[in-house]
Formats: sequence, structure tokens, C-alpha cells
Amino acid sequence: MPRRGENIYKRKDGRWEARYIKGHTNRKAKYGYIYARTYKEVKEKLCKISGTVGEFKEQSTDISAIKKQCKASFKEVALEWIETIKPQLKKSSIVKYTNVLSTYLFPYFGESTIEDITKEDIANYSNTLLFSGGQKGNGLSPGTVNSVISVLKGIFGYASQHEKLLVADIGRFSVKQPQKLMHILSLTEQQKLDSFLNENLTPVNLGILLCMYTGIRIGEICALKWEDISFDEQCLNINKTMQRIQNKENNQKKTSILVSGPKSESSVRKIPLPDKIFKLLVSARCPGNTYFLTGKENTFIEPRTLQNRFKSVIKLCNIKDINFHALRHTFATRCIELGFDVKSLSEILGHASVNITMNRYVHPSMELKQKNMNMLPGLFAVR
Repeated sequence: MPRRGENIYKRKDGRWEARYIKGHTNRKAKYGYIYARTYKEVKEKLCKISGTVGEFKEQSTDISAIKKQCKASFKEVALEWIETIKPQLKKSSIVKYTNVLSTYLFPYFGESTIEDITKEDIANYSNTLLFSGGQKGNGLSPGTVNSVISVLKGIFGYASQHEKLLVADIGRFSVKQPQKLMHILSLTEQQKLDSFLNENLTPVNLGILLCMYTGIRIGEICALKWEDISFDEQCLNINKTMQRIQNKENNQKKTSILVSGPKSESSVRKIPLPDKIFKLLVSARCPGNTYFLTGKENTFIEPRTLQNRFKSVIKLCNIKDINFHALRHTFATRCIELGFDVKSLSEILGHASVNITMNRYVHPSMELKQKNMNMLPGLFAVR
């Protein structure tokens, strides 16, 4: 397929071909052809021709069109970028980036020359997204806007490094994101939830218990199979996750369930199991090829369904409404309160660094803060 407005094609033999008007014979255009291994190379050759005089003097209009083509549009560079990085991405990431491009970036920057887009343009558009973006025009969250900016950074970085274009430096640009208040289960609430789950030990409730005492993510528990539990080593092997993604191909459902590798390399991990939880797993053990939450080979529970079931459990326990991810934060906070080594906790959670663990997942309770404050007078005790 040619680029929009260009006579540049990718041939079946893998080469790129550009066509241009050399002149006219009997009022009919006479074409010349250029070949190269890449789109960039063939376009550069086309641009050089735009500066040639002599045989092209009569075709000044056509040469002006070629010169116009030589300025790379944002959409053109973005499509090159996404094709370049696709082999390195998970399917879910490809869908995410493609959505950002089609929903937010192409409508606004698509036909602009990428070298003409300034940092101020991006700042103004970011503010527009924050205050009036989204389908309802109520504005997007700072997190969503930063996702859009992240894609922009990838495109501009590619344009600068690989295309050698003079683009705005937006490497440090971002939108301030207020820290979300995450409700952590108090010890009383956790004990209440623990008692309810143990007294009503269904496969799903056992899964909730497992998450509360290991900190694994909702997608990881949904994808977990019994073969991922090492009964010899008394540990969990986390090596996959489940999520629902959009389908962009025609003749398919709008969304589908994808089971793939986890969030990052550090998310592939072994987690030792507490004795109490391990005994429950031994009692409930199912065939290895079955899903943990169902005990069946071809039936699973997806994250959205598990989230709804968790909400029902919380309501029955008369606990303040929280989402499933709060179990992960609660686990991390309890571990710190008990004096866990932070490096060990970071690896159990599957984080790339200790900083992520401390900054995002540890929420000291007022009781712990009070306990720590009461230790201060001991510094001045008479000996």
C-alpha cells in the first residue's frame, strides 16, 4: 500500500519503489522509478531529485509536490515507529499503543509536520485532555494523559535517533499525577475477611486468601494453574497473567481473553508459601492442568468477574468498599510492619526495584506510626 499522498510502494520482493514524473510526451506523463531497501532511503533519493534542475525545469509543479512530500508528518513517523517496535511488544501493549495513536494523537497531530510540533503544543494538548478529553468531555485522568505522553516520547525519540529529524525534546515532560489514596485493610478488617474466607472455602475464596497472603496480582491468580504450585518446594511459580484485550482485526469479537507472560521480567518469580496457606492448598489440590480458581481444565474466571465476586465478599463482611488490588497493598504493608527485608519483599511482589515497593505499595498504619513514635523516649532513658 502507498503512503497517503505519495507514490511510494513496498514491493513484493521487499524493496521500496518511488515513482515520479520525469516529463511529458504528447501530453502524457513520463514516469521515472527509484528503488531502495527501506522507505527512508527511497524517500531521501526522491528528495534529492526535487533539487535537480535541467530535465525537470518544465515540471516545477511536480517537483514542488515532491518537496512537500519530503517533510515527514507525525502520522508517517508514528506508523514507522510502531512497526519497528512491534516485535519487542506483547500483544496487549500493541493494542494499547494503537488505541492511543488512533484515539488521541492522530486526530490532533496526524497531518502536522513532526519537526514543527513544539513542546508548547504538547503542553497545550495535554491540558486539553486533562480538562475536556474523553468521550464525555469530562477530562482524562493524569495517568491516562501520561500514557499518551509516553507514546509521544517514544515517537519523538525514534524520529530523533533513527530518522535524524530535529524534533522537540520532550524527554522530561510529564503531567503531575497526585498520589491515589489506597484503602488498606486494617488488622481488624483483615481478620474479619480471613475468617469469612476460611469458613466459606470455595475455590474463588481460596484464591482471594492466596492473594492476601502472597500479594500476587489479579491477572496472575486468574491465570494460575495447579501445576504452577510446587508442593515439593512449598512455593508458587508465577509465570503468566490473564487480561481482556481489544481485537482490532475484522470479523472478530470486540474483546478476547489473553493469557501471556506477566507484566515484566521481574514479575516471573517464585513465592514461598506460608504454612497455613500451604496446608489449605494441599487439602484442596486438583489436577495440574486445571485452573486454580475453578479446578477445571477449560473453564477459567477472568479478572473482571473475580473483581465482582470479591466485591460481594467484602460486602458480606461489612468492610468498606475496596478493589481487589488493595489486597496487594495490604500484603506489602503488613510485611513491612512485621519487619520484612525490603529487598525480599520487592522480589516477592515482582518489582523491578525496591523504590517501587516503598513508594507505591507500603502504607504504614497510624498504629505503626504511633508505635514508632513511642520508641523515641527510649533514646533518652537514664542508664
